[in-house]
Amino acid sequence: MDASYSKTVRFRYDPENYNCSSTEKGHLSKFMTKKNYNQKTAIGHKKELSRVFSEDYEVVEKTIFDPRGPDISRWNKLFLVACLISLFVDPLFLYLPQAKKGLCVTVSVPLEIDLTIIRSVVDVFYVLQIFIQFRTAYVAPSSRVFGRGELVIDPSKIASRYLHKDFWLDIIAAQPLPQVLVWSVIPKLNGSSMVPTKNILRLIIIFQYLLRLYLIYPLSSQIIKTTGVVTATAWAGAAYNLMLYMLASHVLGATWYLLSLERQEECWRKVCSLPLLDCRYEYFDCRSVGDPARASWFNASNISSLCDPGSNFYQFGIYATALRIGITSEGFFEKYFYCLWWGLKTLSSLGQGLSTSTYVGEIIFAIIIAILGLVLFALLIGNMQTYLQSTTVRLEEWRIRRTDTEQWMHHRQLPHELRQNVRRYDQYKWVATRGVDEEMILKSLPVDLRRDIKRHLCLDLVRQVPLFDLMDDRMLDAICERLKPCLCTPSTCIVREGDPVNEMLFIVRGYLDSFTTNGGRTGFFNSSRIGPGDFCGEELLTWALDPRPGVVLPSSTRTVKAITEVEAFALVSEDL
Repeated sequence: MDASYSKTVRFRYDPENYNCSSTEKGHLSKFMTKKNYNQKTAIGHKKELSRVFSEDYEVVEKTIFDPRGPDISRWNKLFLVACLISLFVDPLFLYLPQAKKGLCVTVSVPLEIDLTIIRSVVDVFYVLQIFIQFRTAYVAPSSRVFGRGELVIDPSKIASRYLHKDFWLDIIAAQPLPQVLVWSVIPKLNGSSMVPTKNILRLIIIFQYLLRLYLIYPLSSQIIKTTGVVTATAWAGAAYNLMLYMLASHVLGATWYLLSLERQEECWRKVCSLPLLDCRYEYFDCRSVGDPARASWFNASNISSLCDPGSNFYQFGIYATALRIGITSEGFFEKYFYCLWWGLKTLSSLGQGLSTSTYVGEIIFAIIIAILGLVLFALLIGNMQTYLQSTTVRLEEWRIRRTDTEQWMHHRQLPHELRQNVRRYDQYKWVATRGVDEEMILKSLPVDLRRDIKRHLCLDLVRQVPLFDLMDDRMLDAICERLKPCLCTPSTCIVREGDPVNEMLFIVRGYLDSFTTNGGRTGFFNSSRIGPGDFCGEELLTWALDPRPGVVLPSSTRTVKAITEVEAFALVSEDL
């Protein structure tokens, strides 16, 4: 076999899609080379390979995306941002109608154009998502019992599965419904059919909005399944949940604005329905302001006084505030931020400040606000508490351990000086490690990665010992793997002169004082300072190199005491 095609891939034999002759079947084996695969696809037998393992995916197929690959992961995050933008933009369409001082309603054309462009750009992402779903492999359900499972890369199977699952939901979500309604449908409405038709159109828009809101959940789940998290930090996660709360306030504020304008129109229509007045509903369209018949009716109807929020002619309920301050006639930014504030205030107070009229639709809207506020506030507090607690969970664990230690020392009636030493060591260990167990982290890593980390941390220290510097790399790696982190507080006595030496220390940070009296000899005293890069406990080397080392450990010839806080790596006698 040619060496350039020696790389092999694994595949799963799929008998339901494989109907070639016995001669052709003889060319297949459990491990199929890339060269053989290319030859078979060239003669029209691409269906022979419909599943692959994830690690062999790039060798087999380039036109199908791996759902756990980096490309799909980046696209999912980008599409999630597009979905959130869509959820923000859609309620802005509710701000398009506005009331004029002549008691008529018109549409803000510049805002209409801007929103149409932004919404159309976002819709492109939904269309691209449909095409990408047709080219994204999926994990075969029957293979999930083994590892990560096998990827189904047959385009026909992928398309069939997508068409039977989420295709129609994605198609509905990708439709440019708001653009079509504001440009083509609503401008043609007039007369008595306007109100019920608008209600039907509003329900259609709400349905698509809820559908797009629903599609965010499986998308977020896919991102979590692929990368483990949606956000990298706890604060980002808390901000993400706060943004969802603000989004709900944004939707409620826009809905309140539109309903306020409609209640104002409803009052106008009530005045228009009074007897002895020649009135048509078309008068409330600003395009009819120049009509002489409208001007005559306007002067005779006294509509400005009747539809004033302070009048008893019509009960505006929770919308009276919007009409009293004239928010329906303000510019976009003024009415947007005021309505956003109203939505946030009402949602946070669970609708307690709302004073409704007897209108059923208004009462239902207030009930929805109260329920939604209760649910979202509970979710926001719960999620933010979870995210924020994750940043202090180790600190709380350390506080609990410290409390247990204090209770134990009190129970054993340890002297004050000894208690202070225990507290000092506990405090220093927390400052140095922040509660992280380095040994557990290293044990959870693969052997080769653990060896590389130990070599990076300890090799230069080990080479400071002349004997170790003469050893080969394999022996040095073995020594580095057995080094364990060690912490010492000031005044800690590492070993006393004459005591057995049970470990060898390699200093990373801090200083120690090493001194000897030569066995208690009168007038003899020798002292030296050990710092970063030095070592102590070298008596173990002579003991370990003895062909028949005794059970008794060697005695220390010096006393070693920490002067400052010390970080070191220890090599115990058993490992040496």
